[in-house]
This record gives sequence, structure tokens and C-alpha cells, in this order.
Amino acid sequence: MMGLMASEETRTVETRTAMSSTERGTAGAAREAAPGATHRTRAWAARLVVLGIVLSALNLRPAITSLGALLEEVRDGLGMSGSVAGLLTSVPPLCFAVFGVTAPRLARRFGPAAVVCAGMAAIATGLLVRPYVGGTAGFLAASALALMGIAVSNVLMPVIVKRWFPDRVGSMTGLYSMALALGTSLAAAVTVPLTDAMGGGWQPGLAVWAALAAAAVLPWLPLVRDRGTAARPEGPVREPADRHAPLRITRSRTAWALAVFFGLQATAAYITMGWMPQIFRDAGVPAGTAGVLLAVTMVMGVPLAFVIPRVATRLPHQGPIVLVLGACGLAGYAGLYLAPAGGSWAWALLLGVSNCAFPLALTMVGMRARSGPGVVQLSAFAQSTGYLISIPGPLLVGVLYQQSGGWGLPIALMAGLMVPQMVVGFLAGRDRTVEEEATR
Repeated sequence: MMGLMASEETRTVETRTAMSSTERGTAGAAREAAPGATHRTRAWAARLVVLGIVLSALNLRPAITSLGALLEEVRDGLGMSGSVAGLLTSVPPLCFAVFGVTAPRLARRFGPAAVVCAGMAAIATGLLVRPYVGGTAGFLAASALALMGIAVSNVLMPVIVKRWFPDRVGSMTGLYSMALALGTSLAAAVTVPLTDAMGGGWQPGLAVWAALAAAAVLPWLPLVRDRGTAARPEGPVREPADRHAPLRITRSRTAWALAVFFGLQATAAYITMGWMPQIFRDAGVPAGTAGVLLAVTMVMGVPLAFVIPRVATRLPHQGPIVLVLGACGLAGYAGLYLAPAGGSWAWALLLGVSNCAFPLALTMVGMRARSGPGVVQLSAFAQSTGYLISIPGPLLVGVLYQQSGGWGLPIALMAGLMVPQMVVGFLAGRDRTVEEEATR
């Protein structure tokens, strides 16, 4: 009897052991299968993020350059003076400064993808309604709605690149900048022909760009639940040991240099986008050709915006690139002053090279901070402060043009601002991080 009981107990133990082994094998298989499924999910999400970045970047400037191509028609249609038109060209940096500073807080609460998705929707809505609201005030308000969407997306693009592609900041920033330049130049080149094809009214010529913004909403919709806590598909960002220490960004000289550099290059860019077609038209260049010249200036950013960030990330000091871009800008302004129509294509090319200070500034935002939170703070500070600095430039150009009746003084102002841009850009390009200077 005792032997029988022992035998039964032995079989029971063996059965439990076999069941336990089977359960462990099943659990182990599940654990082995999970990483593969997770990897596929991450790869799919990464491809979606790339598509979202490209489509969003395409929409970050058409609201501005499409208006520049039709500025004379909009002024006549709404009864704007030169000074009011100058105010209109100053609205983009104003909105970027005011709304861009809210982007980090919104991203912490809703997630970067959700904020960019909402930003694209705001761009689409603003571009669709602004030509038809009637009056200068309504036009400005609808423009501000679109520019609000651009502002938050401007700030969060470097953050998204750093988070999802920490080992490919240069190449992804180049892709984003290239798409941004393509959208900028496309709007400048085809707005006038599209307007003519749709009957010659400036309203549909401006409203048509809402369709591109609506398309950019779609890739972000599956990612709106991402609050920034998901694992990064390209590997983790290495946080510094002092990541919990407070970062006082205003104590960093590098942050200030980068902010001023960002502001001065933005000043040059928005003066160019807002006024360069008018400079050429006043020199006798036809309206369609003036728009194409602006497109040439913007399209230079397509190849260079991909090359410059890749080169910049390989250099310990980005100052020499800043100086080369600044020299091209000075040469372009000299040409606009001396022979605006005779050498128009050359000046457009030179100013296009100079405008590539923008992708360089974005690249330096990612390089001048070691951590993800540092990039968020630096991006918001540099862009918001920079766009505040850039507000007076386009407005002042409009006032000088109105008062002097010519382009001599405005072009002298543009050239004069290029010199400090080169100085602070050289300082911002030094090999250091804001954490070294601003962490207490």
C-alpha cells in the first residue's frame, strides 16, 4: 500500500513537472515571439513618422511663399498700403514666436504627434478660409491660424527627429529640410500659374494649398496616442548623468548665440519670401518670372538642405559653413542693389544658398544639446526667441520701401543684418552643449 501511494505521488510530481516545463516553454516561445512583433510595430511606426515628417515639412512654408507671389494682387484686392503689407509679412515670425513657445507644454500633455497632427489641421483650415473671409483683419486672423499650426510643428520637428532617429539626426534633418525647401519653392513657382489656370482670381490661387495640408494630417492620425513614452525605433537616446538637474537655458551663451542666429536668418528668409518678387517686379521683371525667381531661391534648399546637415554633423565646428553662407548672401544683396533685373538669376541662386542657414540652424539645435529634454528646451527657446528677433525686419523693409519709394535702403538693411548673423552663427557653431553651460 505504501509503495502504491509512493508510486502515485511520483507520477503526480512527474506530471506537474512536465506541465511546468510545457508552460515554461510556451511562455518562452511567447517571449521570443513578442520582440519580433514589437520590432515590426516599431518599423511600421518609424516609416509612418518619416512620411509624416516629409508631408508636414512640405506644408511649413506655402502659406508664406504663395502669398509672396501674389502680394501685389492681395494688396490691391484688400486695399493695403505698403506699411500694412510689411505688417503682413511680419505676421509669420510673430506667430512663430508667440505660438512656438507653447509647443513643449502641448507636447508633454498630448504628445508630439498629436500636436503636429492638430497643427496640420490648423494650416489646412486657415489656408482654406483666409482668401474668402473678407477684409484685412479677417485675412490676418485666418493667416494667424495657419501660422499657429506651422509654429508648433516648427518647434517639434527637431524633437521628433531626435526622439525617433537619435543616430541619424543629420540625415533626417536633411530630409526634413529638403522637403521644407521643396514645398517652399513649389508654392512660389506654381501659385501664379495655378491662379491663371483657375480664372485669374487670387483667392483660389491661395486656397488651393489647403489640400496639401489636409493630406499631411493623415500619417499622424495612427500616432496621436503616442505620448512620448514608447520605445524608440532607432535605439535609445543616451541621457546625460545630470538629466534630472534643472536646465536654465537662458544661462547658456550657446543657446543665446543660436537664438540670435536663428532670428537673423529668419529675418533674411522672410524678407526674401515676402519682398523679393516685388523687388524683381519693380525692376521690370514679369510677375510670373518673379515668382519663378523666388522658386529658384527656395529650390536651392532642396539639395543643400540635405547636404549641409550631413556635413555639419561631421564637423566639430560649424562656423565655417556659416561664413560661406553669409558671403553668398552679401553677394546676392549687392547684385540686387546694382543690377536687379540684369543678373536676376544669379542673385536668386546666391540668396538661395544663403537661405540654407535655416537647415544648418536646425541641425545645430540637435547638436548643441545632449538629451531629449535639452533639445525640446533649446528648440523652443531658439525658435521662439529667434522669431521674436525677426519680427521687425520685414515690417521695417515695408516702411523703408514706402517712405523712400525705392529698394536702396531696404537692401542696405538686409546686407547690414547679414554681418551680425555671421558672427553669432560662428559662435553657435562651437563644439559645446547647453547642458554644460545651463545645468546648475
